[in-house]
Amino acid sequence: MAIENKNPLEQQNSPDRNGSGGSNGDGNNASTRRRNKPRRDGKGSNTKTNNPTTAQSSHSKTRRGGKGAGKDSQTLATQATDPNLTTGDAADDAAAQAEGGIKAIGNQRIIPFMKIEKPMAILSLLMVIGSIIAIAVNGLNLGLDFTGGVSADVRYEQSVEQVDVVNALADNGFDDAVVQYLGTSQELLIRLPPQSDNVDGLNTSLTKALTLADNSVEISNVNIIGSQVGSEVYLNSVMSLALALACMLGYVALRFQFKLSLGAVMSLFHDAVVTIGVFALFGFPFDLTVLAAILALIGYSLNDTIVVYDRIRENFRRVRGITPRQTIDLSLTETLRRTIMTISTVLLVVLAMLFLGGDGLYWFSVALFIGLIAGTYSSTYIASSIPLRMGLSRDDFVVKVKPEFEEEIVTFNDPKMFE
Repeated sequence: MAIENKNPLEQQNSPDRNGSGGSNGDGNNASTRRRNKPRRDGKGSNTKTNNPTTAQSSHSKTRRGGKGAGKDSQTLATQATDPNLTTGDAADDAAAQAEGGIKAIGNQRIIPFMKIEKPMAILSLLMVIGSIIAIAVNGLNLGLDFTGGVSADVRYEQSVEQVDVVNALADNGFDDAVVQYLGTSQELLIRLPPQSDNVDGLNTSLTKALTLADNSVEISNVNIIGSQVGSEVYLNSVMSLALALACMLGYVALRFQFKLSLGAVMSLFHDAVVTIGVFALFGFPFDLTVLAAILALIGYSLNDTIVVYDRIRENFRRVRGITPRQTIDLSLTETLRRTIMTISTVLLVVLAMLFLGGDGLYWFSVALFIGLIAGTYSSTYIASSIPLRMGLSRDDFVVKVKPEFEEEIVTFNDPKMFE
């Protein structure tokens, strides 16, 4: 008589050795039934899960309360995005865990900024070359701060409009006058081109020219600025720009990496040259207020670039399985919202100064407006494109730890050897 082998499920429904349990007769809940006692080896439940999906979910549930659950899920997501990830990356993964975990980018949308890298590089090169040509051919329309001239502090008895003062000076032979308020609408600063008269003659001529109907004027101070002083101011301005760029180069090189520092300085140079080139091309007046705007622009543009560089460094350390170009695209995508919000709020202030700030802040606002557009563009492409072309990779940011123990070869001479 043939012995019939029992089904494993039926064996599970059979009574235990201690006499407890057994089949319920229908066998419908046989697969969901679990033993109450542990296995003989004491390692836990006797239940086996053949479905890998169920096993993975149960494993993640058991570790949900601990810190390892988040890291395991991030690791699985990273492995899903990178099928070529092998056990050889264990050391890199450990370093990433130390930095806060591996970043998963499986379902994240990345904007391909670097896809149009070459056209943007050509456009930037043409803009820089055109600006240099405009500066060399047309020159800058330097203000009185650089060329010298006459400066006078004036106080009226009643409030006065800047346009009325300029027209009054032009009617008396003082052309190209620059009039600015000094705190109130009664106190003004007047700047004139170099004059042939001495201080006493200028004081008398200006008092006669500035006197308006039913509004007396008092000139408190008249200064004559020579051309030599203006040349020194011009030279110091150029040196201040060069020193600012050199300091930025050293800061970014120490804070991040030399490849990134070169890209940051080139982007800052691009912003300054393009802004000055627009002033030279259209003949806008270039004075100390415009120079202050360019220096402020360098600081703003560097701040925007540092934010992008910090995210690039973070993603190079934490993201696996993508190329350096994709890493930069990911970093630019993650900082895009911050860039849009920052440039929008700053532009609102600049436009307010441009239309409501008066003549004293007009060219300052124009320089900032031009520089902000160029700075946002350069932080996205120039500052990120140049390091990528120089071979920026993950090895530039990973700290290489020296081994604790190094093998040393020790040699000694036996004194008995030569006997």
